[in-house]
Amino acid sequence: MPIGLAHAGANRHDSKLLEPTLDSVPIDRPEPNPERPQGLLLDRGYDYPWVHQLTGGRGFTPHIRSRGDEIERKLRTPGWRARRWIVEACHSWLNRNRALLIRWSKKDQNHLALLQLASGLIAFKKARLATQPG
Repeated sequence: MPIGLAHAGANRHDSKLLEPTLDSVPIDRPEPNPERPQGLLLDRGYDYPWVHQLTGGRGFTPHIRSRGDEIERKLRTPGWRARRWIVEACHSWLNRNRALLIRWSKKDQNHLALLQLASGLIAFKKARLATQPG
């Protein structure tokens, strides 16, 4: 379920939005410690030294798997499937909203409002499914 949200114009690399996305999380997270470290799953597009510094400075342990590693594991282990990154699943949920799949709104604040509305609807649906019996 989407917890933090940051947006920018088209053709902006995802890694540039990492800091604003981490800053946008409204829930205070527990302090990481050696018994309960907090990982941050990232793909190859985040494999930069400054990303390691940023995540380490915030108490996260970055887990960055390269594309070559996934291909190697797929060839080595029959039936192994690459795991889908959480952010990709969230993008899929957001893209089910027509106004977000293709950006029709010209004003930045209108697009942000649509993203926030869609995120709220996703959270509501996930919470409702989790509380239904059976």
